[in-house]
Amino acid sequence: MILRFLCKYKFNFKVGYLYEVYRFPFCCLKISISTKQIVMKGRIYVSKIIIENTPSLKGYIRVDGAKNAALPILAASLLAHGASILEDTPKLKDVESMCELLQWLGPDIRILENNTVQINSSRIRKYAAPYELASKMRASFLVMGPLLARRGRTRISLPGGCAIGTRPIDLHLKGFAAMGAKITQGHGYVEAKARKLKGAKIYLDFPSVGATENILMAACLAEGQTIIENAAVEPEIVDLANYLVNMGANIKGAGTDTVKVVGVKELKGCTHTIIPDRIEAGTFMVATAITKGMVKIENVVTDHLKPITAKMREIGIDIEEQDTSIIVNAQDRFKPVDIKTLPFPGFPTDMQAQFMALMSIVDGTSIITETIFENRFMHVSELKRMGANIKIEGRTAVIEGVKKITGAQVKATDLRAGAALVLAGLTAEGETEISEAKHIDRGYYEFEKKLISLGAKIKRIEDDED
Repeated sequence: MILRFLCKYKFNFKVGYLYEVYRFPFCCLKISISTKQIVMKGRIYVSKIIIENTPSLKGYIRVDGAKNAALPILAASLLAHGASILEDTPKLKDVESMCELLQWLGPDIRILENNTVQINSSRIRKYAAPYELASKMRASFLVMGPLLARRGRTRISLPGGCAIGTRPIDLHLKGFAAMGAKITQGHGYVEAKARKLKGAKIYLDFPSVGATENILMAACLAEGQTIIENAAVEPEIVDLANYLVNMGANIKGAGTDTVKVVGVKELKGCTHTIIPDRIEAGTFMVATAITKGMVKIENVVTDHLKPITAKMREIGIDIEEQDTSIIVNAQDRFKPVDIKTLPFPGFPTDMQAQFMALMSIVDGTSIITETIFENRFMHVSELKRMGANIKIEGRTAVIEGVKKITGAQVKATDLRAGAALVLAGLTAEGETEISEAKHIDRGYYEFEKKLISLGAKIKRIEDDED
């Protein structure tokens, strides 16, 4: 009890993948422990990944639950009275950060075996999310809709910036305001109040995934019917809607561009399994292709992978789809392709960097056009350090394939850029050293261990910056 009194913040101590963070008000001591980054007594150890040229990857791996489904589902648990059980929750840094934020707000969170999380939101003690927690990840803003619906008030520090471009929250706020919330924005925060949200007809200027999710969650406890037009249709939104329906929500049309929600008085906890991560699956598909290997990727929903599968077949890669798995056989000569990122069911922006790494060694000219984020070509300069021939013209990258790329010291600037550099390192001659590997941990659990199981020559080291 004395320790709890002295600590400004307290989270679970080493339960699963959550860790204790203590800040003592009477001194400057800070102790923080995690598996990937260690901060203690002023010494900082930063993860690096070392990769050597790897012959064909072979074997099989299992894909974890989807990060982009788990984060909104964790936030949606705030709506429920009682405990929810979330199975196949990925052990990722972003998931850890969301759990820390939820614990701060009041729910009891327990990490069980087999990637299972239990959340009891019977008590929500706070409606405000502080900057220290909200700034860790963009998805922190997803707690706003559930808190507004459940508590009638929410205040959150503006979410952390995104290296790949701006992600405005105006569509989220537009939806809340249409449902009767009073929005106040200050320096670095936004607040919303509503005694009771009321159903409304909301048209999104852009099919924003985050806005669709936030408005969908808020509408579940609103009075009357809410209609979201031009809604995003990503599989992760369907998964969120299925979870909310299991809790007692009345939702129709999830997965189409028009979603209808009739508010209910109360939601109750339930058991739900997170869908497989289509981006992790796609990343291992490209890893197999770039090494001319043959890998069976298990725990996938093949329909979610159609945009990726179509492009790989166009490149000349043999794909065999089974019920819950996919086999990639990349033995033949590859052909260049043109790619344009689009909202689902178009080609995912989260796979653009990985495909660029592959296109860098394909004979001929490939063109990739990025339409989602304005700054998602930061990996280009790092790939060029490895010998790739890429030119940027606005939001278009022109890739002239080269016979080989070589290992170099490069830096992961964001999650998917880091993954692309790992894939490039697998085929590069010599040794590739990737710094800032912490970015990769946000979206891939034990990425290097899974690659090692397939035959990759890869390891992680911790360097002391002092």
